[in-house]
This record gives sequence, C-alpha cells and structure tokens, in this order.
Amino acid sequence: MKLKDTVDFHIKRTWHSLTKMYNRIAAQHNTSQTVAYILVNIDKKGTPATQIAVRLGTEPTSLSRVLKKMEDQGLIYKEVDENDKRIMKIFLTDYGIEKRKLVKEILINFNQKLLKKITKNELEIFYKVIVAINDLAYKENPANIK
Repeated sequence: MKLKDTVDFHIKRTWHSLTKMYNRIAAQHNTSQTVAYILVNIDKKGTPATQIAVRLGTEPTSLSRVLKKMEDQGLIYKEVDENDKRIMKIFLTDYGIEKRKLVKEILINFNQKLLKKITKNELEIFYKVIVAINDLAYKENPANIK
C-alpha cells in the first residue's frame, strides 16, 4: 500500500485544504479560522472555557491566548458562573453574535455547494466512516489505552 492510498493521507490533505480556505476567508474579515470556530461553539447561555477547549480538541492553556484576543476585540466577555464560582463562562457580545452569523453563513454556503456535488446518501456514508475512524483513533491512542 502506498502512503497516498491511506485514509490518513486523504484526511490530512483535505483538512489542510479546508484550513487554508477558511483562514483565507477569515483573513478577509480580519480574523482567523480558530476565532470563527470558537464563535460558533459558544452557547447563548455561555460556555465554560474548558468546554470550548474540548470542542476544539485543544488544551485550555493554548485557548486562553485566543480568548484574551477575542475579548480585546469585543467579540466575547467572561463571567464567573453563578452556581459554581470555579467556572468561568464565555459569552458572545452583540458584535460577537454578528460575527457568528457571518461564520454560520460561510459554513452553510460551503456545505450547500458540497451537497450539489455529492448525494445525501454519500454524505451519510462519509459521516459513518469518519466516526468509525475517529473511534478507532481514540481507542488506538496510547494515552487512552488502559
């Protein structure tokens, strides 16, 4: 088997292509793909910063710099959770909500274009396959093996 015939090669190549595309689009709006992804992962009732890290698949420490930048840009604000003072919740400002709408529009537009190239059935199969890959990668990760 050639490396170009592996699932890994195609996932990495596709992810790199998506990242480049979304970062170029984000740059036109003076932001980054990471900021855009955070915007769509903050709930209306606020989201704990640690939960955002989980959703992004990143460490909370690397996320804190981005959140600070977003706060400085007026996209988000932070509040201590009323029920548990140890939890810092992240909320979108009105400006953040406006930018979130733009991000959603861009994401939906890309997905609509994709659905013109593939059938819903093909997409369902893709989701099934990608979930299986993710599950296996999780199980095979030495950090998760007990």
